[in-house]
Parts: sequence; structure tokens; C-alpha cells
Amino acid sequence: MHILFLEDEPTIRDVLTEYMKMQNYQVTGTSDGETALSLLKSQTFDMAVLDIMVPKISGLEVLSYIKEAFPDLAVIMLTALDDEKTQVQAFNLYADDYVIKPVSPVILLKRMETILRRVKKAKPDKEKGLVLQESSYQAFYDGVPLALTLSEFLLLQTLMKEPCRAFTREQLILRIFNEDYMGNDRIIDAHVKNLRKKLPGNYIKTVIGIGYQYQEGD
Repeated sequence: MHILFLEDEPTIRDVLTEYMKMQNYQVTGTSDGETALSLLKSQTFDMAVLDIMVPKISGLEVLSYIKEAFPDLAVIMLTALDDEKTQVQAFNLYADDYVIKPVSPVILLKRMETILRRVKKAKPDKEKGLVLQESSYQAFYDGVPLALTLSEFLLLQTLMKEPCRAFTREQLILRIFNEDYMGNDRIIDAHVKNLRKKLPGNYIKTVIGIGYQYQEGD
């Protein structure tokens, strides 16, 4: 299990991280919300433990992003703020639990274990193969995010939605850029070339004399 741990107090972060590792969790820690968002976009996590009062971007803002982009990701808010308003705000953003500091490492681990067990029981196994998450404009392969640009994502999305159709370059440009692109239609060739480097299988077929078509990867 991979845990994102956002905590700006080094002593607390180090101690709780060690306890998590003793329970065989893989832990990626950070001290500010901006870095936490970058980690969420580049790595896959099973749970996030987020302090609220952290530099740059607050834990509540990170929670809001998680529930929009990764609604199935379990989140525990870990904070010294015990006022009712903050707790209600966290639960309104669909936090799974709210823990007041100082907290016993053993109690925190038990809460983590309980939530992860519940989440695992409630949701099916991750979809295998190539999957698009349209709400966050992200592509995944076996649950691992792929580093696609927005144009690459939109191109792949267009092809996947109609796998039996061969698209011309002009049609793909209209789907990706609407009427805003005035350049050479060979930009599609460049995007396809980059996609083929990033995709784990041969998902884009060249249709001679026409353009491109989606096919299941080899």
C-alpha cells in the first residue's frame, strides 16, 4: 500500500512515517501542498494522510483536488485544528476520517487499516489495460498514470471512443483543437509519434491514405 503523507512538522512526519513503514506501508512524504499535488499527478497512491495547515497549498485544497480527480482515493485529515467548522469543511469534501493532533501512532495506524479495508471491500480491483479517466484528463495503464499532454490525451480519447473508425488528420484536428488551429495537419503525426512512445502497446494503427485508427495493443 502506497501512502501520500503531507505533514510540515519534520519530527511528526519522521515518527509517523517510521511507524507506517513498520506496518509495511510504502510512504512518500512531503511538507507542502504544492508538492503533494505534483506527486498525485505523477504517482499512484492507496491513501493520503494530509495535515491541513501546510505551506503553499492547504491540505483542504489538496483534499478537494483528490476527490475531484481520484474520488476512490482514501483520505485522512491529520491536524491540530479541532474546531467544528474545519471538521465539517473536511467532511463536506468527503474526507474519510479526521484525526486531531497529537495522535498516537498506533491509533492512526488502526484508523488507516480500517479505512483501507473498507475501501478495498467497497471497490472492485483496478481496471487492467489502458483506461481513460475523462474527469481528470488522465490515462492509466494497469492503474499506473501515463504522462500525456492534453493534446495527446484528447487524441487518444477520440480514437478510443470510435475504435472501428479511421480518422483523417483534419478530423482529428477538429476534435482536439476545434476551429482554433491554423497550422499544418502534420501536427497529428507528431502527436501520434509521441503517443506511441508513451503507450505500453501498439494502440494506434496507421490507415494508409486516410489517417489513424484505434486498435487493441499487442
